[in-house]
Amino acid sequence: MKHLLFSLVLLISIEHALSQDCACLDAPEALSNLTISDLSPEEKQEAIQAWIAGSCYYKGIKLWGKVKYVTSFPDIKIQYVESFPDIKVKYVTSFPDKCGLWQVTESFPDFKVQVVTSFPDIKVKIVESFPGVD
Repeated sequence: MKHLLFSLVLLISIEHALSQDCACLDAPEALSNLTISDLSPEEKQEAIQAWIAGSCYYKGIKLWGKVKYVTSFPDIKIQYVESFPDIKVKYVTSFPDKCGLWQVTESFPDFKVQVVTSFPDIKVKIVESFPGVD
């Protein structure tokens, strides 16, 4: 329910932004009257994911905090990469309070991840400095 409400708020925010004639969108004239109802379901999802990516969320899940690794029923499927990551992650032992800071836990996780080798939701690069999204 929380994810559905978050998605609804995002759709309203995106529709409001698209309905405004503002320079922040830098949209061609043909797109200035575009509303969220003009988009296909796939385009809506892509717009939401692009907006969320810039704010360190994936499908309403914050990408920092306590994480539990699981083999089934994950919130997010990740793949470790060395190039072109969606997020750079730094593992910490305390205070995982910023984008890309993850603390591994077995109890009371903020989100659960499963490591996969193909078809990930997000690609992760492990770093020692400058975690987060670009």
